[in-house]
Amino acid sequence: MPLDRRSALSAAAAVAAGLVGLSGCDSPSRPSAGRSATPEAGPASPLPAHTKSTGPAPGRTPLPPEVDAGPRDRPNVALTFHGQGDAALARQLLTELERGGARVTVFAVGTWLAGQPAMARRVLDGGHELGNHTENHLDISRMTPAEAFGEINACAQRISKLTGTIGTWFRPSQTQHANTLIRAQASRVGYPTCVSYDVDSLDYTDPGSPSVVRTTLSRVRPGSIVSLHFGHRGTLAAVGPILDGLRQRGLHAVTLKELMA
Repeated sequence: MPLDRRSALSAAAAVAAGLVGLSGCDSPSRPSAGRSATPEAGPASPLPAHTKSTGPAPGRTPLPPEVDAGPRDRPNVALTFHGQGDAALARQLLTELERGGARVTVFAVGTWLAGQPAMARRVLDGGHELGNHTENHLDISRMTPAEAFGEINACAQRISKLTGTIGTWFRPSQTQHANTLIRAQASRVGYPTCVSYDVDSLDYTDPGSPSVVRTTLSRVRPGSIVSLHFGHRGTLAAVGPILDGLRQRGLHAVTLKELMA
């Protein structure tokens, strides 16, 4: 049976005590040693109506359980950002994106939103999307079903409290791809589609803005989903040149919902 809110938060706290997070989101997915990848049995209770994901419009073909790119026949790309780090840098980065006419998707870490609750509305008021990147940004690929559910659900409820909805998208923490267990628990919370990416900017390694620009523009193509991060000055400095490079190729930076429409 699914966890209630108190159990979910307890699970998240237990995980936080036992696991150590990494600085980036790009660690390769690893199997959970000694743990089953089979989701817990039993039907999931639906979330309250006001917290449900704003998924695809009725009549549209549902998206697969995980996406790492959008349609390749349209001139759009999605710049996606790990939402954590210095809020002042995040606000500067969002302003720079907006000046360049870009709309992006921010995958917020729940504990970051707890300390910076105004950032939720700042993201949405700029025309961007807010997604779920777990509560504590731990290695979700090593968690039990209960732990993974707790991490996803705690962040979902935090986003809902701040915005009125859990949003549409979930990205797993500390792994590029969602395994069967992660996809099942994300779906239980209300996220039928997990989001990966096909372009890793490697900005979280702080290689300098020229390297971030080169890495991104050398790999991006129509339909790409690009992984970037808040909290890094090199990323802030790279945004303008990245947007210029996209424009020169006739590409537009759009939200995931626009990319996948």
